[in-house]
Amino acid sequence: MSRPLTPALAVDLVIELVDQPDRPIVLIERLNPPPGFALPGGFVDLGERVEDAARREALEETGLEVELKSLLGVYSDPARDARGHTVSIVYLAEASGQPRAGDDAARILVTAHNTLPQLAFDHAKILADYARSRRTR
Repeated sequence: MSRPLTPALAVDLVIELVDQPDRPIVLIERLNPPPGFALPGGFVDLGERVEDAARREALEETGLEVELKSLLGVYSDPARDARGHTVSIVYLAEASGQPRAGDDAARILVTAHNTLPQLAFDHAKILADYARSRRTR
């Protein structure tokens, strides 16, 4: 029996810097297409737990060791990534320290959650959901 074709699986993180006033978030400027700013994240490797992929991607792209606090949501719109159907599991995470660009990140942007540049993928929608959840926390 053949396996069904399924979407690619990714993780993204909204990382709050808890050692800075008002807990700003960390964005990356993408090094590879599509261009623009985005949440840190990437694809889950075969045999890897999604939680481990989230921590790995955060460390690779921002140099930060994160603590996953909660699941923000699962984003599965087939049009969310022009490269192909990708489902992303998005975590809210906390970290301390100074992020630095690495791996697929050209540079880091630390910003207030309500002062955002143009974002890649559906990350504006994800951050709108995050802003709503932040108001209720």
